[in-house]
Amino acid sequence: MTAARESVILDLRERIAALETSMMKKAGCLAFGVPEMDAALPCGGLAHGALHEFAGGGSGTVDGAAAALFAAGIAARTKGPIVWCLTRPDLFFPALAQVGLHSDRVIFVESDKDEDVLANMEEGLSFGGLGAVVGEVVRLPMVGSRRLQLAAERTGTMALAVRRWRRQTEANDFGQPTASTTRWRVSVMPSEDLPVPGVGRPRWFVELMRVKAGECAEFLVRACDDKGRLDLSTGSADRSHSPGRSVHSA
Repeated sequence: MTAARESVILDLRERIAALETSMMKKAGCLAFGVPEMDAALPCGGLAHGALHEFAGGGSGTVDGAAAALFAAGIAARTKGPIVWCLTRPDLFFPALAQVGLHSDRVIFVESDKDEDVLANMEEGLSFGGLGAVVGEVVRLPMVGSRRLQLAAERTGTMALAVRRWRRQTEANDFGQPTASTTRWRVSVMPSEDLPVPGVGRPRWFVELMRVKAGECAEFLVRACDDKGRLDLSTGSADRSHSPGRSVHSA
């Protein structure tokens, strides 16, 4: 590739990044309230009117429980009803309430297959007036994710896709390209120590694996409290904290 072509491509990438950042700022963002996390996101938080993708890591790769709670904590801090689309009615409601998302705010939509979950998510996003639309899916194809992203942009509703697999081999699909604005992986870590016998606040190792107009980052955090809020855990979230994980990558 010639130097002139490289210059043109670089210029186009910079223009696209600027447009995407401008759209995020226009729709507004939901800040985590953790300065280190918000600083890693172009508009200082998770963009409304955008699709965000979550998956479990380490021993929770298949069940995705921590990823679902992470998404639930985000949804809990939005305003308005929450639509949660799924194929397996196995959510533990007390756990959702512990991260601030109470059942009286949630409309559960059960389907038989992923394609119906994506269709229901798009319908919910197109309706508008919702705090967030959450969907549990095995696969998130580019076309389907792009439709969700466009629907979210039109109404300003946040879309949260939680990747849940039935077997380990399906997790390799997490590395495939999607239209998500951000992509996160959440792994369970040992609970924080207490000065007395007992179980401390749960901790997560959170990886920002992809973000438009931004860079990847890692955080060791205390799990969501009953208001859906995170706290940065003591110690740096570097690779020394990384739990065992599968070989797939973003």
